[in-house]
Amino acid sequence: MRDQAQWDSHSWQECRPSLTPAPLPAGEGFCLYVYNSSMKNPDPLIIGIAGGSGSGKTTVAQKILERVGSERIAYLQHDSYYKDLSGLPPTQRIQRNFDHPNSLETDLLIQHIVSLRDGKAVEVPIYDFSTDSRTGKTFTVQPCRVILVEGILIFTEAALREMFDVKIFVDTDADLRFIRRLERDIAERGRTTESVIKQYQSTARPMHLEFVEPSKRYADVIIPEGGFNTAALDMVVARIEALLK
Repeated sequence: MRDQAQWDSHSWQECRPSLTPAPLPAGEGFCLYVYNSSMKNPDPLIIGIAGGSGSGKTTVAQKILERVGSERIAYLQHDSYYKDLSGLPPTQRIQRNFDHPNSLETDLLIQHIVSLRDGKAVEVPIYDFSTDSRTGKTFTVQPCRVILVEGILIFTEAALREMFDVKIFVDTDADLRFIRRLERDIAERGRTTESVIKQYQSTARPMHLEFVEPSKRYADVIIPEGGFNTAALDMVVARIEALLK
């Protein structure tokens, strides 16, 4: 986060002479920044989207990418940075707590955000959830004027959290989150119903209560219902597009 930023907890406005806040429409509780056109090489806007597993945060991110244009946003998912467990036998991999912050290589994510902020492309690791290991392959993310980072635990660690200019938390009821997680893990990650339920009870729910839910207090904006909240998405997209003009 920019060192000189001073935040109003109810409106995304930065009190800095070099930035001109977008007008705050009546009845709306937040606004993004519009860069002063006279600025040379302005720092990119870094947006974080967090929320519980199955909350719809990925849907929110995808809606933003679809409407603004994926070529205009550098998009990073914290899930890509799970630690490589290929050195462990499968029986030990499935016993790891994948819902704890220590399961992720957050330092690498921070390095990549810094590189993108500095105008450098990054190579993001590709993670295989069916084997709980990295594939050894990467994909390239090019620097853009907006950096969008999405993940369950991105607000829990101060070093990462403080990099975000705007923090969005997607808030969804626990029963809906569980159903979505169940459907996703079976369809996309090769899990069984029994294994998903066991993981939810043993790690996902306890870690949500310990880490994810408390991190909501750091959010500048809370979006209920995730990608189905059209009004909130309209406002977020409008501000990003204003920045990119």
